[in-house]
Amino acid sequence: MLIGEVSRRSGVSTRMLRHYDALGLVKPTVRTSSGYREYSADDIRRLFQVECLRTLGLSLHEAKRALDEPDFAPAELVGKLIRHTRARIAAEEELLRKLERVEAAAPAQWGDVMGIVTLLRALESESGARRQQAVLAQNEGAALPVEALVEAALSEDDPNVAGALRWSLAKVAGTGLTDLAVGLDSAVVEVRRRATVAIAAVPAAAATVLLRRALNDRDVTVRDRAALALGSRRVTEAKPALLEMVVQGRSDVEAAEVLGLLAEAAVAADDIVRVMRDTLETTVDTPTRSRITQALAEIPGGAARKALAALADDGDRTIAATASAILRTRDQGSGTADRRVIHP
Repeated sequence: MLIGEVSRRSGVSTRMLRHYDALGLVKPTVRTSSGYREYSADDIRRLFQVECLRTLGLSLHEAKRALDEPDFAPAELVGKLIRHTRARIAAEEELLRKLERVEAAAPAQWGDVMGIVTLLRALESESGARRQQAVLAQNEGAALPVEALVEAALSEDDPNVAGALRWSLAKVAGTGLTDLAVGLDSAVVEVRRRATVAIAAVPAAAATVLLRRALNDRDVTVRDRAALALGSRRVTEAKPALLEMVVQGRSDVEAAEVLGLLAEAAVAADDIVRVMRDTLETTVDTPTRSRITQALAEIPGGAARKALAALADDGDRTIAATASAILRTRDQGSGTADRRVIHP
């Protein structure tokens, strides 16, 4: 069979067949009466063996060795091909993810595409400063790869970069909340903590719903962060968790300030003070009673003043002095920021 016919039937170009011939990979071994070189049945069989090996990813040199060396062991080469193939697939999948993120950002022009690609590359940098700068450099209204920003926010260890990522997600008005919600269900507690803080930075109403979920998390840090965020949004469901934070001394000053916001409603103030007084009556630990006493400084209204007046006569001199100092400050009409008193 002449080269043209072989090319037509095999699908291998005549140029490639001549290349195979030059390499000694597949050489036509028959001569016609006119002197033309012709492929025998064995040559055709070898050609299809070469093409078969090439489909596995073998180079021409490797295919020649496999066919010509009797002691050639395929196991090592096949293992190498498997590793290379997996690496290539991983690279292709990473490229696909980037393309999908660019598409999801809905870029309006090529400048937007370049900006997204630049941001994605910067997020992969080992330099925290570079990652932070890339996030903060995004122009107002620029198309953003929200999914990538969420993924980075849930894995970022650098507090400065994490803050920049939360700021960026807050700008997109809750677009990333669906992805952040997935973080709340993570088995990794640190991911749930990051998700809660990121959600708390988003002002959308949907974020409040997610924070209510986080309020029931098994991790106390997640619950505390959710409680502070919810209390700042005037969500009364946060009261028990905030009161617990004061009693147990976990960010108690911040928790007391947030309780003060919730206590702006008279009914809520009376309920908060009642719980505080009940706890004071059943607790003998001075540091705990002191924290509750100082927290009362943040609660407006008559119920808190009455509780402080009672504490001014407390048998514990530290508690009595703290309560008296708070009452004097209140009587002088000082602002909330000045009402918090350290032990005199």
